[in-house]
Amino acid sequence: MESLVESFLPEGASEQRTLQDALDRCRHLGMRLSRQRRMVLDLLWSEASHLSARDIFEKLNQQGRKIGHTSVYQNLEALQSAGLIECLDRASGRLYGYRNDPHSHITCLETGAIEDLDVTLPDDLLREIERRTGFTIESYTLQLNGRRRIATGASSPVPLP
Repeated sequence: MESLVESFLPEGASEQRTLQDALDRCRHLGMRLSRQRRMVLDLLWSEASHLSARDIFEKLNQQGRKIGHTSVYQNLEALQSAGLIECLDRASGRLYGYRNDPHSHITCLETGAIEDLDVTLPDDLLREIERRTGFTIESYTLQLNGRRRIATGASSPVPLP
């Protein structure tokens, strides 16, 4: 049985879509690809992090890409409802991310920063959970919380194997 740490997939190994995939999916769903919708999608993919609607509004306007609050909210809602982006409900409000594939998150308890993780749990652990609960697990995501740990003598976190 591989350990939980060994079961982390290499960075970039998930079935992440590209921005072009998202644009194509919009077209396939019959969604209008307005200038504002393209700007929101472009920012989410270029930032590759979790942003509030206000963050998105401010970043786009700082870049000289004029967009109103209402347009940001409407486009985020439409994209999230269509399953093109993720929405995380947090105590501080909603955060939006470019990924919509099954993945997990780790949240820093000191800064609130959220990182995406691709985690595969060992099959025997999944079967034990199914046995205990009576559910058949079809998918899962984990929400992990912690503090960044710096290896002794290192200036940055140690990458996972």
